Amino acid sequence: MIVLAVDTALTNCAVALVTLAPGAAGKIESNATGSNATGSGKTSSSEGAQGEPPSADGASETHAETDARVLAAETAAMTRGHAEALLPMVARVMTAAGADFSGIDRIAVTVGPGSFTGLRVGISAARGLGLASGKPVVGVTTLAALAAPLAAEEGLFPIISAIDARHGHVYFQVTGGRGTILIRPRAGAIAEAVAASRFGACRLVGDAAALLAENWPARTQPPAQVLSQSAPDIEWVARLGAAIDPKRAPPKPLYLRAPDAKPQVTEFQLPR
Repeated sequence: MIVLAVDTALTNCAVALVTLAPGAAGKIESNATGSNATGSGKTSSSEGAQGEPPSADGASETHAETDARVLAAETAAMTRGHAEALLPMVARVMTAAGADFSGIDRIAVTVGPGSFTGLRVGISAARGLGLASGKPVVGVTTLAALAAPLAAEEGLFPIISAIDARHGHVYFQVTGGRGTILIRPRAGAIAEAVAASRFGACRLVGDAAALLAENWPARTQPPAQVLSQSAPDIEWVARLGAAIDPKRAPPKPLYLRAPDAKPQVTEFQLPR
């Protein structure tokens, strides 16, 4: 399978063309796009009524494709300008790989959480490319893409992927060491995220990893690993995109909270 992966969710603009063969290592729950990749803003936890993690028995998992080869890729760090940069970057990657859209199987795009503007740019571009080429487009959450490389190692320690949401809050998800989702994507206070210390020594990844480590409860096992990472590895966006069922992973933004900027209401505003 050949996947064109696109990521504009955070502080990168990244594109990769990756060819993948089925593999058995690297699992993450098949609902890797989150429980509500519909833009509704409502999320739910996989925890039981008493706050215990769900049993892994019978958990639905996806095997992330592991025999992967990057045909071409490009990444640029940026906080703005994704709209101008993305499509020329796609064209350069396709040219560098010597490929055209007739030869790819699907397009994968990060759907959040992340920058509202960046998400709109990436998802709109992916949808447009999919429509023009007749190829399916799948959505991958930023949190799942951050956790996936660690889940592929099948370690014993849970994984907290976390993104700084500012004002003392983070977007986070907790994944079991073997890829089962323990807490689904949500926005919460730092204290809520570090409460996942009840699962034991955790591996922390994302641009808020160090922030969680600084606020880790003193009387618990310290984090097993702290990986400060500003954006997911674009190759892993492709790997998850190849593994996810397109019917369960539509390319729709995963908004976990309302935007900070709100329209101003003035006396001159016309009624809707």
